[in-house]
Amino acid sequence: MRVHELNTPLKPEAISDLRSGDKVLLSGIVYSARDAAHKRLVEMIHRGESLPFNLNGQVIYYLSPSPARPGMVIGSAGPTSSYRLDSYTPDLLDSGLKGMIGKGMRSQDVIDAIVKNRAVYFMAVGGAAVKMAQSVISARVIAFSDLDAEAILELKVEKMPLFIAVDASGNNILK
Repeated sequence: MRVHELNTPLKPEAISDLRSGDKVLLSGIVYSARDAAHKRLVEMIHRGESLPFNLNGQVIYYLSPSPARPGMVIGSAGPTSSYRLDSYTPDLLDSGLKGMIGKGMRSQDVIDAIVKNRAVYFMAVGGAAVKMAQSVISARVIAFSDLDAEAILELKVEKMPLFIAVDASGNNILK
């Protein structure tokens, strides 16, 4: 298994070097977004509106956060099931998104969009939410605060442990 240290925003040459099954330690800014936030982002794209953050080269984490304990940046930070976001993902990839972090299978439409846009699907290990939270250095709401737990968070992460589930050529570790 190869191990890569990557920084966001993701550069095309870094993505092209990744292979399904590789381990990644990801650092930089990632954005959390779940179902309701994805719906709003895609509606904004279809209306031609500016998004609350620039998608180019960015990574979205399908984060299932819990409240932070006193003195902590974030509570547990585990991934939610990615298939729930499949209907929105191709539009986000076509708009510049380069990576998603989640768990579980993706639809063929998403895999086709990953290949078309030379992107990558990172897989976080379910059940390791406390370990994932230890990689989060800061967290702040940047959009859709009315969605409460589904608001978009900007997360600064350092060496977040991930695996490449689907690489830019469509190779899929989950098949």
